[in-house]
Amino acid sequence: MGSVLEVNTSNWDKEVLRSDILTVVDFWHDRCPWCLRLNPIFNEVAEEYKGKIKFVKLNILKSPANREIAIHHGIMSTPTLVFFCEGRPVGQALGFMPKEHLKKQLDDMLGKHRECVKQSTQLKT
Repeated sequence: MGSVLEVNTSNWDKEVLRSDILTVVDFWHDRCPWCLRLNPIFNEVAEEYKGKIKFVKLNILKSPANREIAIHHGIMSTPTLVFFCEGRPVGQALGFMPKEHLKKQLDDMLGKHRECVKQSTQLKT
């Protein structure tokens, strides 16, 4: 997977909730045909945005604990991409999308991430 990190309950907090850069989580499973079609695009785009965005995948059927993370974040279908800033979801994209559409989503989220970081920064007195 190269630039894409597989996450589960043991590293979810560290890799997603405490990440200091924009993080996109692909909620997927290996019985989902649209997930399998999105995988190579997700991996390719992860290489292109390396250093700007963290790309992670959570297989929702791998364990009951992974399923609980998905339920907690309101995941109703796969694939679903959720964008996190400072541990908070700031956007999501549902279903398969072509590469150019995914890149537009990522660029939009990078702009939102800058706003999120500004709003999350403590004020100096």
